[in-house]
Amino acid sequence: MTFLTFVSIIAGVMFGIGALAAVYRIIRGPSILDRALATDVLLAIAICALGAEMAINTHTDTLVVMLILAMFAVVGSISIARFMAKQDAS
Repeated sequence: MTFLTFVSIIAGVMFGIGALAAVYRIIRGPSILDRALATDVLLAIAICALGAEMAINTHTDTLVVMLILAMFAVVGSISIARFMAKQDAS
């Protein structure tokens, strides 16, 4: 087993644990803000996992997917913040 294989396995396990924790918070979150934050964390984990896969396999094929995921994360966070601001005002 090479060092790169060992590091890849450890990174995959850590990404998986983080994703499971984020999904748990999405399901059990007591408020909409907890669920929104967990969704952002899940998207960040997916982006980091794609970046790690690109670095390990030395390609840039999934760069567009990473950018689209980042765009969805930003748009989702802004829309939830605007929704919560309107809800607090009334």
